Amino acid sequence: MSRHIPLIRRPRIPTRSGWVLVALAAHTSWGAYPVLARYLQVVSDLPTMSLIVTGNIFVFIALALVTFRRLDPRVFRSPILWMFALVVVSRAITNLLAVRFTQAIYVQLITLMTPFLVAFLSATLLHDRIPPYTGRATATSLIGALLMMSKDLTPSNTKLALSSADGIGIALALASSLFLALYMILVRRAAQHNISGEALLITQMVTIISIATILSLLLGEDWHRWQALSRRDWYVFAGFVLGVLVGGNVTQISALQHLGAPLVSSLLAWRLVSALAFGALLLGERLTSVWQVTGALIVLVTITWYLRQQRGRE
Repeated sequence: MSRHIPLIRRPRIPTRSGWVLVALAAHTSWGAYPVLARYLQVVSDLPTMSLIVTGNIFVFIALALVTFRRLDPRVFRSPILWMFALVVVSRAITNLLAVRFTQAIYVQLITLMTPFLVAFLSATLLHDRIPPYTGRATATSLIGALLMMSKDLTPSNTKLALSSADGIGIALALASSLFLALYMILVRRAAQHNISGEALLITQMVTIISIATILSLLLGEDWHRWQALSRRDWYVFAGFVLGVLVGGNVTQISALQHLGAPLVSSLLAWRLVSALAFGALLLGERLTSVWQVTGALIVLVTITWYLRQQRGRE
Protein backbone atom coordinates (compact mmCIF):
# COMPACT_ATOMS: atom_id res chain seq x y z
CA MET A 1 0.00 0.00 0.00
CA SER A 2 1.39 3.44 -0.87
CA ARG A 3 1.71 6.00 1.84
CA HIS A 4 -0.52 9.06 1.80
CA ILE A 5 1.45 12.19 0.95
CA PRO A 6 -0.21 15.40 2.12
CA LEU A 7 -0.69 18.01 -0.56
CA ILE A 8 -0.15 20.88 1.87
CA ARG A 9 2.98 20.88 3.95
CA ARG A 10 3.27 22.59 7.26
CA PRO A 11 5.69 25.48 7.37
CA ARG A 12 9.09 24.45 8.64
CA ILE A 13 10.09 25.71 12.05
CA PRO A 14 13.52 27.39 11.88
CA THR A 15 16.32 25.20 13.25
CA ARG A 16 18.86 26.39 15.79
CA SER A 17 21.27 27.32 12.99
CA GLY A 18 18.42 29.22 11.33
CA TRP A 19 17.87 31.28 14.45
CA VAL A 20 21.62 31.97 14.58
CA LEU A 21 21.31 33.49 11.11
CA VAL A 22 18.38 35.55 12.38
CA ALA A 23 20.59 36.78 15.24
CA LEU A 24 23.34 37.72 12.76
CA ALA A 25 20.79 39.63 10.69
CA ALA A 26 19.74 41.52 13.81
CA HIS A 27 23.35 42.40 14.63
CA THR A 28 23.94 43.53 11.05
CA SER A 29 20.93 45.84 11.27
CA TRP A 30 21.96 47.30 14.62
CA GLY A 31 25.53 47.66 13.38
CA ALA A 32 24.20 49.87 10.58
CA TYR A 33 21.95 51.80 12.99
CA PRO A 34 24.49 54.40 14.22
CA VAL A 35 25.73 54.98 10.66
CA LEU A 36 22.24 55.60 9.24
CA ALA A 37 21.24 57.68 12.27
CA ARG A 38 24.38 59.82 12.00
CA TYR A 39 23.85 60.33 8.27
CA LEU A 40 20.26 61.49 8.77
CA GLN A 41 21.23 63.91 11.54
CA VAL A 42 24.58 65.24 10.27
CA VAL A 43 24.29 64.99 6.47
CA SER A 44 20.49 65.26 6.04
CA ASP A 45 20.35 67.68 9.01
CA LEU A 46 17.19 66.23 10.55
CA PRO A 47 16.32 67.14 14.16
CA THR A 48 16.96 64.21 16.48
CA MET A 49 13.56 63.88 18.17
CA SER A 50 11.66 64.39 14.92
CA LEU A 51 13.69 61.55 13.42
CA ILE A 52 12.73 59.29 16.32
CA VAL A 53 9.04 60.21 16.06
CA THR A 54 8.77 59.92 12.28
CA GLY A 55 10.67 56.66 12.01
CA ASN A 56 8.73 54.96 14.76
CA ILE A 57 5.33 56.19 13.53
CA PHE A 58 5.84 54.32 10.25
CA VAL A 59 6.82 51.20 12.18
CA PHE A 60 3.89 51.53 14.58
CA ILE A 61 1.31 51.85 11.78
CA ALA A 62 2.66 48.84 9.89
CA LEU A 63 2.90 46.79 13.07
CA ALA A 64 -0.56 47.75 14.30
CA LEU A 65 -2.21 46.68 11.05
CA VAL A 66 -0.62 43.24 11.31
CA THR A 67 -0.65 42.42 15.01
CA PHE A 68 -3.40 44.31 16.86
CA ARG A 69 -6.12 41.76 16.14
CA ARG A 70 -4.20 38.87 17.66
CA LEU A 71 -2.92 40.71 20.73
CA ASP A 72 -4.52 40.08 24.11
CA PRO A 73 -5.12 43.53 25.70
CA ARG A 74 -4.50 42.04 29.16
CA VAL A 75 -0.80 41.65 28.33
CA PHE A 76 -0.38 45.45 28.53
CA ARG A 77 -1.10 45.34 32.26
CA SER A 78 2.22 43.62 32.93
CA PRO A 79 4.67 45.83 34.91
CA ILE A 80 7.65 44.09 33.26
CA LEU A 81 6.33 45.22 29.87
CA TRP A 82 6.29 48.91 30.79
CA MET A 83 9.63 48.63 32.56
CA PHE A 84 10.96 47.26 29.30
CA ALA A 85 9.42 50.20 27.42
CA LEU A 86 11.08 52.82 29.62
CA VAL A 87 14.46 51.15 29.21
CA VAL A 88 14.03 50.98 25.43
CA VAL A 89 13.04 54.62 25.04
CA SER A 90 16.04 55.68 27.15
CA ARG A 91 18.27 53.49 25.00
CA ALA A 92 16.81 54.88 21.75
CA ILE A 93 17.18 58.56 22.67
CA THR A 94 20.73 58.33 24.10
CA ASN A 95 21.91 56.16 21.20
CA LEU A 96 20.54 58.53 18.56
CA LEU A 97 21.95 61.59 20.32
CA ALA A 98 25.36 59.93 20.66
CA VAL A 99 25.89 59.66 16.90
CA ARG A 100 25.04 63.34 16.45
CA PHE A 101 28.18 64.20 18.44
CA THR A 102 30.68 61.48 17.55
CA GLN A 103 31.53 58.94 14.86
CA ALA A 104 29.25 55.97 14.37
CA ILE A 105 32.22 53.61 14.74
CA TYR A 106 32.93 54.93 18.24
CA VAL A 107 29.31 54.53 19.27
CA GLN A 108 29.26 50.94 18.06
CA LEU A 109 32.55 50.32 19.82
CA ILE A 110 31.03 51.40 23.13
CA THR A 111 28.01 49.21 22.42
CA LEU A 112 30.31 46.18 22.22
CA MET A 113 31.17 46.71 25.89
CA THR A 114 27.58 45.80 26.81
CA PRO A 115 28.39 42.17 27.82
CA PHE A 116 30.66 43.45 30.56
CA LEU A 117 27.93 45.79 31.77
CA VAL A 118 25.50 42.86 31.77
CA ALA A 119 27.89 40.90 33.99
CA PHE A 120 28.35 43.78 36.44
CA LEU A 121 24.63 44.60 36.49
CA SER A 122 23.70 40.96 37.11
CA ALA A 123 26.15 40.87 40.01
CA THR A 124 24.75 44.12 41.43
CA LEU A 125 21.01 43.69 40.86
CA LEU A 126 20.60 39.92 40.87
CA HIS A 127 23.53 39.04 43.15
CA ASP A 128 25.04 36.73 40.53
CA ARG A 129 28.73 35.93 40.56
CA ILE A 130 30.83 37.87 38.08
CA PRO A 131 31.79 35.38 35.32
CA PRO A 132 35.43 34.27 34.99
CA TYR A 133 37.77 36.34 32.83
CA THR A 134 35.46 39.39 33.00
CA GLY A 135 38.14 41.68 34.45
CA ARG A 136 40.83 40.60 31.99
CA ALA A 137 38.52 40.79 28.99
CA THR A 138 37.26 44.24 30.03
CA ALA A 139 40.80 45.58 30.41
CA THR A 140 41.93 44.09 27.09
CA SER A 141 38.88 45.47 25.27
CA LEU A 142 39.49 48.93 26.72
CA ILE A 143 43.07 48.82 25.42
CA GLY A 144 41.73 47.90 21.99
CA ALA A 145 39.19 50.72 22.18
CA LEU A 146 41.88 53.26 23.03
CA LEU A 147 43.94 52.05 20.07
CA MET A 148 40.93 52.51 17.78
CA MET A 149 40.50 56.07 19.03
CA SER A 150 44.20 56.90 18.76
CA LYS A 151 45.42 59.57 16.36
CA ASP A 152 49.15 59.27 16.99
CA LEU A 153 50.76 56.47 18.95
CA THR A 154 54.51 56.53 19.48
CA PRO A 155 56.71 55.95 22.55
CA SER A 156 57.13 59.71 22.95
CA ASN A 157 53.73 60.96 21.82
CA THR A 158 50.26 59.50 22.34
CA LYS A 159 47.18 61.37 21.13
CA LEU A 160 43.53 60.39 20.97
CA ALA A 161 41.56 61.48 17.92
CA LEU A 162 38.79 62.90 20.09
CA SER A 163 37.24 66.36 20.32
CA SER A 164 35.01 67.77 23.04
CA ALA A 165 31.99 66.80 20.93
CA ASP A 166 33.34 63.24 20.77
CA GLY A 167 33.49 63.23 24.56
CA ILE A 168 29.79 64.11 24.78
CA GLY A 169 28.92 61.46 22.20
CA ILE A 170 30.94 58.79 23.98
CA ALA A 171 29.31 59.65 27.33
CA LEU A 172 25.87 59.30 25.73
CA ALA A 173 26.96 56.02 24.13
CA LEU A 174 28.04 54.71 27.53
CA ALA A 175 24.61 55.57 28.97
CA SER A 176 22.97 53.93 25.96
CA SER A 177 24.99 50.75 26.49
CA LEU A 178 23.87 50.65 30.10
CA PHE A 179 20.24 50.73 28.96
CA LEU A 180 21.02 48.04 26.37
CA ALA A 181 22.38 45.81 29.13
CA LEU A 182 19.11 46.21 31.04
CA TYR A 183 17.24 45.52 27.80
CA MET A 184 19.05 42.20 27.32
CA ILE A 185 18.02 41.12 30.81
CA LEU A 186 14.41 42.29 30.57
CA VAL A 187 13.62 40.74 27.17
CA ARG A 188 14.46 37.29 28.49
CA ARG A 189 12.36 37.96 31.60
CA ALA A 190 9.47 39.06 29.39
CA ALA A 191 9.64 35.75 27.51
CA GLN A 192 9.34 33.92 30.85
CA HIS A 193 6.11 35.87 31.48
CA ASN A 194 4.68 34.73 28.11
CA ILE A 195 4.80 38.24 26.66
CA SER A 196 4.97 38.08 22.87
CA GLY A 197 7.49 39.91 20.74
CA GLU A 198 4.63 41.83 19.10
CA ALA A 199 3.45 43.15 22.48
CA LEU A 200 7.00 44.18 23.36
CA LEU A 201 7.40 46.04 20.08
CA ILE A 202 3.99 47.77 20.21
CA THR A 203 4.66 49.01 23.76
CA GLN A 204 8.12 50.17 22.71
CA MET A 205 6.74 52.14 19.77
CA VAL A 206 4.00 53.86 21.79
CA THR A 207 6.40 54.89 24.54
CA ILE A 208 9.11 56.16 22.19
CA ILE A 209 6.69 58.16 20.01
CA SER A 210 4.98 59.77 23.00
CA ILE A 211 8.13 60.81 24.85
CA ALA A 212 10.04 61.92 21.72
CA THR A 213 7.07 64.04 20.57
CA ILE A 214 6.95 65.84 23.90
CA LEU A 215 10.71 66.43 23.85
CA SER A 216 10.57 67.70 20.25
CA LEU A 217 7.90 70.26 21.18
CA LEU A 218 9.81 71.35 24.27
CA LEU A 219 13.03 71.77 22.28
CA GLY A 220 11.25 73.67 19.49
CA GLU A 221 12.65 71.50 16.69
CA ASP A 222 12.16 72.68 13.10
CA TRP A 223 10.20 70.01 11.23
CA HIS A 224 10.36 71.89 7.90
CA ARG A 225 13.73 70.27 7.19
CA TRP A 226 11.85 67.13 6.11
CA GLN A 227 10.57 69.01 3.06
CA ALA A 228 14.12 69.56 1.77
CA LEU A 229 15.30 65.94 1.78
CA SER A 230 16.90 64.58 -1.39
CA ARG A 231 16.13 61.22 -2.95
CA ARG A 232 19.29 59.75 -1.36
CA ASP A 233 18.17 61.03 2.05
CA TRP A 234 14.83 59.25 1.65
CA TYR A 235 16.60 56.02 0.66
CA VAL A 236 18.70 56.19 3.81
CA PHE A 237 15.60 56.95 5.87
CA ALA A 238 13.84 53.92 4.36
CA GLY A 239 16.81 51.75 5.31
CA PHE A 240 16.72 53.23 8.81
CA VAL A 241 13.03 52.42 9.25
CA LEU A 242 12.68 49.10 7.42
CA GLY A 243 16.15 47.70 7.98
CA VAL A 244 16.68 48.69 11.60
CA LEU A 245 13.55 49.84 13.39
CA VAL A 246 11.48 47.02 11.88
CA GLY A 247 13.95 44.34 10.87
CA GLY A 248 16.40 44.86 13.70
CA ASN A 249 13.75 44.87 16.42
CA VAL A 250 11.79 41.88 15.15
CA THR A 251 14.84 39.70 14.47
CA GLN A 252 16.55 40.60 17.74
CA ILE A 253 13.52 39.94 19.94
CA SER A 254 12.80 36.66 18.11
CA ALA A 255 16.42 35.49 18.39
CA LEU A 256 16.60 36.36 22.08
CA GLN A 257 13.44 34.44 22.87
CA HIS A 258 14.49 31.33 20.91
CA LEU A 259 18.23 31.25 21.61
CA GLY A 260 18.58 33.19 24.84
CA ALA A 261 20.80 36.14 25.65
CA PRO A 262 24.12 34.18 25.98
CA LEU A 263 24.14 32.86 22.42
CA VAL A 264 22.78 36.04 20.83
CA SER A 265 25.29 38.13 22.77
CA SER A 266 28.17 35.89 21.66
CA LEU A 267 27.67 37.25 18.13
CA LEU A 268 27.69 40.88 19.27
CA ALA A 269 31.10 41.68 17.79
CA TRP A 270 29.58 41.39 14.31
CA ARG A 271 28.00 44.81 14.89
CA LEU A 272 31.40 46.47 14.70
CA VAL A 273 32.11 44.82 11.33
CA SER A 274 28.72 46.04 10.09
CA ALA A 275 29.33 49.57 11.41
CA LEU A 276 32.76 49.74 9.76
CA ALA A 277 31.35 48.61 6.40
CA PHE A 278 28.35 50.94 6.39
CA GLY A 279 30.37 53.81 7.88
CA ALA A 280 32.94 53.62 5.09
CA LEU A 281 30.20 53.43 2.46
CA LEU A 282 27.92 56.25 3.63
CA LEU A 283 30.04 58.54 5.80
CA GLY A 284 33.62 57.91 4.74
CA GLU A 285 34.51 57.03 8.35
CA ARG A 286 37.39 54.55 8.22
CA LEU A 287 40.21 53.21 10.32
CA THR A 288 43.20 55.12 9.01
CA SER A 289 46.18 53.61 10.83
CA VAL A 290 47.67 50.23 11.69
CA TRP A 291 47.07 50.97 15.37
CA GLN A 292 43.37 51.55 14.81
CA VAL A 293 43.02 48.32 12.82
CA THR A 294 44.94 46.48 15.54
CA GLY A 295 42.63 47.92 18.18
CA ALA A 296 39.56 46.81 16.24
CA LEU A 297 40.93 43.27 15.94
CA ILE A 298 41.73 43.18 19.68
CA VAL A 299 38.17 44.23 20.53
CA LEU A 300 36.57 41.76 18.10
CA VAL A 301 38.66 38.78 19.22
CA THR A 302 38.47 39.56 22.94
CA ILE A 303 34.72 40.07 23.10
CA THR A 304 33.97 37.05 20.91
CA TRP A 305 36.29 34.85 23.00
CA TYR A 306 34.86 36.13 26.28
CA LEU A 307 31.25 35.58 25.26
CA ARG A 308 31.98 32.10 23.96
CA GLN A 309 33.67 31.26 27.25
CA GLN A 310 30.61 32.39 29.18
CA ARG A 311 28.26 30.55 26.87
CA GLY A 312 30.26 27.33 27.28
CA ARG A 313 30.25 27.80 31.04
CA GLU A 314 26.46 28.16 31.11
